[in-house]
Amino acid sequence: MLILENISAGYDGALALRNVSLKVNPGEIVAIIGANGAGKSTTLLTISGLVLAMSGRVNFNGQSLIGLTPDRIVQLGLVHVPEGRRVFPDLTIEENLRVAAYLVRDRRLIQNTLIKVYKFFPRLKERRLQSAGTLSGGEQQMLAFGRAMMSQPKMLMLDEPSLGLAPLLVEEVMTAVKMFSDSG
Repeated sequence: MLILENISAGYDGALALRNVSLKVNPGEIVAIIGANGAGKSTTLLTISGLVLAMSGRVNFNGQSLIGLTPDRIVQLGLVHVPEGRRVFPDLTIEENLRVAAYLVRDRRLIQNTLIKVYKFFPRLKERRLQSAGTLSGGEQQMLAFGRAMMSQPKMLMLDEPSLGLAPLLVEEVMTAVKMFSDSG
């Protein structure tokens, strides 16, 4: 479970969030909706440890995230897929997926998760030896989501997962989100 209580955060002293509170229970799919500049991305960045909270508290499964490094937050199972896809363009699709499992020591689990990602996104399996930089925007979004799955998340935070995607690809990505949620 993720709980934010009265989180305030910002950049260079400028307040971007003021007293944001939010609760997400296991299995829930929650959307943060608002205009550009409303603080949606800053909320996710603060939860992820990439923007420091000025006040308030963030707890995930009973543990405070305040002051933890982003890699420690990922180790706890809370994974953020930032806006903009951010794939490694010179690596293959499969290399992109495997590098995301750097915290996972169980090789069998890595292989089983790779199979699951390819089941969710068969297009990635078909092109697994292709450089990620040659993928379309929608395919890069699938890859970004697949990379997040490789790190064995307990909870995923997706920032603008449908940005710039064709309607058919939006449906495919959202179906994968639902399948991920249903699979525990």
